[in-house]
Amino acid sequence: MSRAHQYHQPSALDPQSDESDSDLELDLRELDPHISDGDHGKGGAQYSGQAGRGRTERQIPLRSLRVGRSTGVERESHIFGDDDETAHDGEQLQGLSNENTTSEDSHRSFSAVEDEAPLLSRKGGLTPRTGNHENTRRSMFSPLRLVSFMRNGFDNSNPQPGDARGRQGGGISRTIRIGQYPPPRFPPNAVSNAKYTAWSFLPLTLYNEFSFFYNLYFLFVALSQIIPFLRIGYLSTYIDPLAFVLTITLGKEALDDIRRRRRDSEANKEEYTVLRFQDSQLDHSIGAKRTKALRARSVKMKGRYVSSKRTRLDAIEEEEEGMANDPTDSLSKIEFDQVKIKSRDLKVGDVLKLGKDQRIPADLVILKSYPTESAVSAFDPETSAAHAPVTPGSFLEHSEDYRAAVAKGMEPKMNQSETTESSRLSRDIEGAGETFIRTDQLDGETDWKLRLASPLTQSMDPRNFTQIRLVAAKPDRKVNEFFGTVEYSPQPMTASTASNGSGIQSQREDKGIQTAPLNIDNTAWANTVLASNATVLAVVVYTGAQTRQALSTSASRSKNGLLDYEINNLTKILFTLTLTLSIVLVALEGFEPRDNEEWYVAMMKFMILFSTIIPISLRVNLDMGKSVYARFIERDQGIPGTVVRTSTIPEELGRIEYLLSDKTGTLTQNEMELRKIHVGTVSYANEAMDEVTSYIRQSFSTASSDVMQASSLFTPSSTYHTSSGGASTTRTRREIGSRVRDLVLALALCHNVTPTTEEADGHSFTTYQASSPDEIAIVRWTESVGLRLMHRDRHSMALQAVDNSRVVVRVRVLDVFPFTSEGKRMGIILQFSQGTESTATPADSREIWFYQKGADTVMTSIVAANDWLDEETANMAREGLRTLVIGRKKLSSQQYQEFSSRYKQASLSLQHRDSNMGRVIKDHLERDLELLGVTGVEDRLQKDVKPSLELLRNAGIKIWMLTGDKVETARCVAVSAKLVSRTQYIHTITSLPTDLGASAATDALSLLRSKPDSTALLIDGNSLSHFLAYHQEAFISLAVLLPAVIACRCSPTQKADVAALIRQFTRKRVACIGDGGNDVSMIQAADIGVGIVGKEGRQASLAADFSITQFHHLTKLLVWHGRNSYKRSAKLAQFVIHRGLIISVCQTVYSISTHFQPHILYRDWLLVGYATVYTMAPVFSLVLDRDVDEALAKLYPELYKELTSGATLSYRTFFIWVTVSIYQGSIIQGLSQVLVGSVDPPQRMVSVSFTVLVINELIMVACEVVTWHWIMTASLLGTFALYAGSVPFLGDYFDLSYVWSWGFVWRVAAISAISLVPPYSVKILRRTLKPPSYRKVQGI
Repeated sequence: MSRAHQYHQPSALDPQSDESDSDLELDLRELDPHISDGDHGKGGAQYSGQAGRGRTERQIPLRSLRVGRSTGVERESHIFGDDDETAHDGEQLQGLSNENTTSEDSHRSFSAVEDEAPLLSRKGGLTPRTGNHENTRRSMFSPLRLVSFMRNGFDNSNPQPGDARGRQGGGISRTIRIGQYPPPRFPPNAVSNAKYTAWSFLPLTLYNEFSFFYNLYFLFVALSQIIPFLRIGYLSTYIDPLAFVLTITLGKEALDDIRRRRRDSEANKEEYTVLRFQDSQLDHSIGAKRTKALRARSVKMKGRYVSSKRTRLDAIEEEEEGMANDPTDSLSKIEFDQVKIKSRDLKVGDVLKLGKDQRIPADLVILKSYPTESAVSAFDPETSAAHAPVTPGSFLEHSEDYRAAVAKGMEPKMNQSETTESSRLSRDIEGAGETFIRTDQLDGETDWKLRLASPLTQSMDPRNFTQIRLVAAKPDRKVNEFFGTVEYSPQPMTASTASNGSGIQSQREDKGIQTAPLNIDNTAWANTVLASNATVLAVVVYTGAQTRQALSTSASRSKNGLLDYEINNLTKILFTLTLTLSIVLVALEGFEPRDNEEWYVAMMKFMILFSTIIPISLRVNLDMGKSVYARFIERDQGIPGTVVRTSTIPEELGRIEYLLSDKTGTLTQNEMELRKIHVGTVSYANEAMDEVTSYIRQSFSTASSDVMQASSLFTPSSTYHTSSGGASTTRTRREIGSRVRDLVLALALCHNVTPTTEEADGHSFTTYQASSPDEIAIVRWTESVGLRLMHRDRHSMALQAVDNSRVVVRVRVLDVFPFTSEGKRMGIILQFSQGTESTATPADSREIWFYQKGADTVMTSIVAANDWLDEETANMAREGLRTLVIGRKKLSSQQYQEFSSRYKQASLSLQHRDSNMGRVIKDHLERDLELLGVTGVEDRLQKDVKPSLELLRNAGIKIWMLTGDKVETARCVAVSAKLVSRTQYIHTITSLPTDLGASAATDALSLLRSKPDSTALLIDGNSLSHFLAYHQEAFISLAVLLPAVIACRCSPTQKADVAALIRQFTRKRVACIGDGGNDVSMIQAADIGVGIVGKEGRQASLAADFSITQFHHLTKLLVWHGRNSYKRSAKLAQFVIHRGLIISVCQTVYSISTHFQPHILYRDWLLVGYATVYTMAPVFSLVLDRDVDEALAKLYPELYKELTSGATLSYRTFFIWVTVSIYQGSIIQGLSQVLVGSVDPPQRMVSVSFTVLVINELIMVACEVVTWHWIMTASLLGTFALYAGSVPFLGDYFDLSYVWSWGFVWRVAAISAISLVPPYSVKILRRTLKPPSYRKVQGI
């Protein structure tokens, strides 16, 4: 915990950072290897680390060594092996810093333009470091460091702890200069959810297509027709269908990807305000002439100039010419314009101007922050120049002096002018540099995050930004970690002005370079949202693929449905059947040559003849069916706004067994509301809150009705009084009123909320900013009951009575103890002003109170003994409310003085500082607090979340909640959303002790093994990481059996790992749903990714397979559309396989009758027409069939559970259809040959068998329809009419004279009856004896 003046401040600079400026000064030992004290030989890193300690008298400025620079450049050219002028250009490319460089090379970089160099080569690829000979590097660094390191600003050979100026995480840092020309080359800042590029589309899509066996089989069959002796019929008969299939499939993939790119383009076209810096007298400066010369030698690449002749010598000369100018004069020439830039065009080094509720497009470092009402002054050079910047040190010293005075029981006296000036300075500093961001789209945490501008840049004129250099660590996926420094180079400073005494920034005495550290508090990552009513100036440090969000997001992958894999396995069985049948037919002839053909040629021809067993139209029908399902989903008025982004897997919606859901924005609205309070003897909720309002109005009302009279200031010790007088008020009511007042006062003061005033449509209103939405909800509630937070800064607060708008409470903030995940509580020490606004009492008589609120698990042992706390907190928890216990304690001046001295002493500890400070707080403050009451805050759930989760559970879907939020928050939401039923026990695993080894993990899982059906698991991110790393199989095998799992504090990568692990272990279908950028990895790792269009962004929606607008839409998407899609696709696939099998059986019977000759039965058009115009429309119309209506599907979610077993399309149903096909094919072809009697010529027999074949397929489709649609009827009748109308044109295949005879008619009717009646009779009998579930619920 930190003190009040330390709260909201960036971390202090590492003590070593101001003593290790070895890039500006050079020890004489480095110039002469013979001067050595023994330490020099230990390596550059060890030596340079001592360069500034005790030997400064032997150092000289590096600028004095200009004579050596030419030699240095020549030496470098020799190292790279280039002796001509092109060596400089090659040196730029070969010396570029690579983010993936090994740690061995990263800290020995020496290129003058290295930190400004691109991460990608000119061709767009990563450039590996060259010159990696160890001896060469050592010889380069040992004699002399080049002058060019003055430009880069740090010595990579001496990385400082916690400083980004050296290696970070095994990589190298980057240097960013604002207004640099040409700007460094880094990845473009473009959002891309596309799966393919123009170059990868064909290779990847073709690979995905031919990775399926049946597509590969079709390809070999089509290629076989190129061989003349294997050709059977027309070549187009086999080539065209395959080309058609590939065209349809590739076209769908291309269309889906084009849609993704269009949606990405919307995000990339979002405009932002960028400051563009320029020198008003650029043409008259030496630097401008050199810049023009360089630009004349440059090549323009994608709109940005990159010099092809820029060398280290050029960089040094430019730097020296620039320093020759007067920096004060140059600042007066700097101007900047505000221009609108699209998000995709933002570059590293651009300075953005951001406002409230604006999405942050790239990873930024905050330079300056102003309240919106005062932001104009930041851009007014006269205004900003008129006010001298206030050093943070002066303010901190003032704060310490005041705290010391309070601890001694007196307050410093100041005259009116001093008070006014002090107030102005305090407001300038306290209100500046702070901003809040919402990170729920990045890490899932609902709490707002406080972000600070560096003190070095906060008080700076924006025109000075061109003199800033930032050093940032290499791109990393850790969203809660950042290392960097900011350096400012004004006019050279003297030693007397170099030290500010604040400890916040260090200055280099020789050149006046001011340096300050940067950490996570100074950043705003991409895809977060600016929440404060402030104007923020921030510089871009990482773009595009190097942002934290992009690095935490897995790449898009092509998804294929389980049905596709099942059909692929079935086609392998059919291929085996085809191969076996071909071998048998050849074997019956004894493998003898026939008709001048070898036996293997005959076998190949048989396989081609029987290729219809695996119908090529199968994939066409399925893909077209998927497009129809997607259209049904998007046009459903019951789920408006739903978008199908991946149209290849809609039937997967009917096979889901695990649903992984985010919490914030998915299950909840992230809108908190205080619903209940309990003060020990009575609780208030709903309409009873009006009584609380009356208590507060009576308690803080003044005796005088004169509005102009100064109101009295209330303290916790003030007597509770009522406007109606004590005679008519019972003692019990006064006691309850006093308790309610004390609780409301504590809630109005114990927080970190800051009120801000905003204007909209000409009306001003107050909004609140805080790091936690819970605190905002509580402060809003106190305002609703009559006590408003009017003012808050770091050192004071004022409360206002709502009914008369008078200030009734004014306090000084002495110490703040922020909430932490470990402590689970927040505390504050306040000093109350007494008397009236105009006449305040002396400081020594003012009351000092300590307030604290926190989770009941920790507050139970802190508050005084009571008999109702545990019971009431349990009751609220069962209602799904987030409970907070509030307590207080009065401190005397002596007690506070003793605490303050002990606390300050503990804060100076070099070891175990946090634990020492916590121990002091516990010993002096957290003992026997007066229990004031308990509050219950509700995180509003999304619409119909409770019934939706219940329906999904009844459908057999196991639901996991993965969130980045706190454990207590997740527990409350799980209970309130009914994710965990009241009969289930929640087994919690948090902070798993890893030092105990495997025993701790085994013990943690032991309870789950005993009752897996009635126990839910609650686990935090650290424990989950331990299980996944060391006990993966034991954990996942048990977790998948639980009815519900809640994982808290999960990173985006952990979410994706859990989804992939469930898929891998169970082989079941996993769906993931989320609304934030932190859910993208999880969504892409799932079999089905569902994105909700969130309030703060559309990243999850853009990356998902299906996009919805409300969570409850998911139930209809799964239970109705998913079920229909799967059942329709399964029935469609079975009919297409049946259609191909039956014609192959006919071919087999015909081949047997022709003495095993590979002669084709249905040639050319008959073969193509049968699979297309004569049967395709009726078979495809099955995509309109449904067995139950929507109401029954939702009423009986158990119907969905049946689909997860895959019984609709299984080996059992497949072999049933194979048996039916063999029977019908044998009857049709066998009876045709028997009844017609003539096989040679085959025209009569073909006309009968083909006609029966078409009629048989049409009637089979009609027998399978459950719910008729007019399109089905039209397709059946239309297809039969089309066939009848085409018969006169089939003279090449039919005996038309025979077709018009009665003999043809009765033969067709008899054969059709024999082939259809037995299978249909068996189906009716089976349906009667064992009716399917859909008939049971329909009551049929």
